[in-house]
Amino acid sequence: MFKYSFPQFIKYIAPAYTWWAKTKDKALYFTFDDGPHPQITPWVLNELSKYNAKASFFCVGENVKKYPETYQLLIEQGHAVGNHSYNHLKGWVTDNEVYFQNIEKAEEFIKSKYFRPPYGKMKPSQTKFLKKKYELIMWSHLSRDYEPTLNIQTSLRALKKAGPGAIFVFHDSEKSFSNLKLLLPELLQYFHNKGYVFHSLDQRP
Repeated sequence: MFKYSFPQFIKYIAPAYTWWAKTKDKALYFTFDDGPHPQITPWVLNELSKYNAKASFFCVGENVKKYPETYQLLIEQGHAVGNHSYNHLKGWVTDNEVYFQNIEKAEEFIKSKYFRPPYGKMKPSQTKFLKKKYELIMWSHLSRDYEPTLNIQTSLRALKKAGPGAIFVFHDSEKSFSNLKLLLPELLQYFHNKGYVFHSLDQRP
């Protein structure tokens, strides 16, 4: 039912998570999961720079370990970073202790107060434990750029309905790049023309 976006009432049903930024300003919050990637992440950064846009990157620890120079670009260019586990574990099917240790291992490479669960799925017990340490960031709008048969125009139409404070999810990964190349430039241009700015989670009011 909610393939590309969630209704506002989700934040009352699941208040442990951040779904929207609390702002009435024309600001959007683009986030990117699963990187960094040595070619794709710099491409994303270049697209963002055209609009003086800042974003938030939820990084996988093993990728940061492999590509520290790319990760450092995020920091140097003023983007926010978040923990996305060490190797993209799905909380629903992972023992709690294993899950927490995996996140802690990622923390060796990613210093952040933000955590986003891979696949957006955690057990209630995992949520309860992790929210003591992290702000748990979800999203209001999902690009679905990882889908090999994605209808680009359908995704764009849905995402263009976003309003102030919306948190978008994209992926700076090989799996998603063919779709991301089509979605990101058009959405940046579209919302820029509408008078929006693009902020990182660190820039929230």
